[in-house]
Formats: sequence, C-alpha cells, structure tokens
Amino acid sequence: MSFPHHRPRRLRTTPAMRRLTAEHRLAAADLILPAFIREGLQEPNPIASMPGVVQHTTDTLKRAAAEAVELGVGGIMLFGIPETRDAEGTASLDPDGVLNRAIRDVRAEVGDSLVVMSDVCLDEFTDHGHCGVLDSDGYVDNDATLEIYAKMAVAQADAGAHVLGPSGMMDGQIGVIRQALEDAGHVNTAVVAYAAKYASAFYGPFREAVDSQLKGDRRTYQMDAANRREAIQEVELDLAEGADMVMVKPAMSYLDILADVAEMSPVPVAAYQISGEYAMIEAAAANGWIDRRSAITESVLGIRRAGANLVLTYWASEIAGWLRES
Repeated sequence: MSFPHHRPRRLRTTPAMRRLTAEHRLAAADLILPAFIREGLQEPNPIASMPGVVQHTTDTLKRAAAEAVELGVGGIMLFGIPETRDAEGTASLDPDGVLNRAIRDVRAEVGDSLVVMSDVCLDEFTDHGHCGVLDSDGYVDNDATLEIYAKMAVAQADAGAHVLGPSGMMDGQIGVIRQALEDAGHVNTAVVAYAAKYASAFYGPFREAVDSQLKGDRRTYQMDAANRREAIQEVELDLAEGADMVMVKPAMSYLDILADVAEMSPVPVAAYQISGEYAMIEAAAANGWIDRRSAITESVLGIRRAGANLVLTYWASEIAGWLRES
C-alpha cells in the first residue's frame, strides 16, 4: 500500500515526535576528549588552526579533565609534546616525561571517574616527526619501533592509563604491546587499536597542535585512502592480537569504512573526528556560512549513525554541555 496510507511525515510532526522516533542519539558517555599538554608552558597555548583548542599546562589539563567528569564525558585521550626530541623519541620512555607525568596528574585528579587514555606513538617525540625509528635509508623500521612501543606502553600503564592507544600503524603493534603489558602485570590495561588509520590531508591542524617535525608523509605505514577491503584485514589482525577496542581514523571521509568495521567487529568501535574536520566546521561557522551548533551536532551524529560506539572529538565537553541543557 502506498500514499495516503503511508505518510512518513507523520513521525516528523513535532520536536517531541522526532525525539521519540530518533534511531540514534548522542550521549556524553560515548564521547572522548583529545587533549594536548606541552612541556614547559606557563599558560595554555592556543592552536591557531583549531580555534578553541589549546596546548595545556598541567593545571589547565587537570581542569579540563575535571570538567569532562562533571559533564559526563566518557574519556580523555592524552597527547604529550616534549621540550627535547631525538631520533628515537627517548623522552617517551621517561617516567617523568611530559606524557607519563600528565597521565599520573590526570589520574590523581579524576581517579576512575573518567577513562584516561594515552597515545602510544613516537611522532610527537622524534626529531624527524615519524611514528617510528628510521633505518639507514630513512625508512621507518617496523620491528625496531615495536620494541620501543612495548616500553612506552608499560611506562604509560605504570603511570595509570586505563586504555592505551597505539596509533603508529606498525604491523604487529597490538600483539607486542599486549604481551608487554601482560609480562609487566598490567593485565587489566585495555588497548584501543587504531586499526584502520588512513594517510589523510585532514591531519594538518593536528601537526600544529603537536608541533610536528615531520617532513614528507607517512604513506608507507598509514593506509591508502583508495582502499576499503584492506581495512577489514587490518581490523581482523588487531583483533587476533588482542585489541579490546578498534578505531577508524579519520571519521568524516571514511564513514563507509566505519560502517564496514562496525558490521563485523565483536568489540566496541571508535572513530576519531580529526583536526581537519574540526577546523573546517569552525572556519565555515566563523564566516557565517553554516550554523555552528547544528553542524557540530550533525557531524558527530553522522559518525554515530555509521556505527561508532565511541567518538573522539575536540567538541566532546561542549557537546556534553549542550546535551545537559536539553
């Protein structure tokens, strides 16, 4: 039967009706706030390409974490920017280094009220900006990098991270990290695998955020934007190696990948709404071309609709505030 028996508009007549029949909803508990801390800062440093986002000091990072708890945000993902870098990113292993210290500080501030997550990657710590150590030809040495990741993971777990996020796209990284954690007694520390992380033009503002030293690109280890089936292979490998959660990154241009992964994954699926996605919406809103709040909400809802259980977004706390208002 067709019109007039079928009138889909009946379920769109009022805000209350639309709310009642909505297939997907945003919830603060599903959001994760990425946050940057930079060693040596006395005041928070605004990131020009990401209006409203800063490189934190210890005090402002703790306040941001406490605010996230108050608003009901699910988690916080920490990225550290050291004062000194070298070819092997040795500052990443220092128990008193910027990221490990930040993990301890945030845990001391919020305890278990917020899931504290941390980035296991060398790009912020190396003087060449790559996610791993380089061989004599300038190629990222996968297996030598894994040895460092294992030590980083244990150091971050020692500092108190609930969840580790290996983001370097090295082959075998999840298995090596899982084994290192088990050997060190961190059997309850979870791992979220950046399982399908693509080489993307939309990372640009993030490189400002972490003062990246990268020259060139990361296409020999991050995935090719042309490939869809390969993402499932990457996810299956990470699941076999012990990933507790898997992630698709970026979100916006990879919603098909996200939907594919959500369809097959037996574990929670995260998606990262990255810096370029954030910057584009903020820029368009600042020019009056789009309604800022509506565009932010729609963009994150689209990621949830595609299948993400968890969304990393720089608007996490702001969205949580809006949800509380409504």
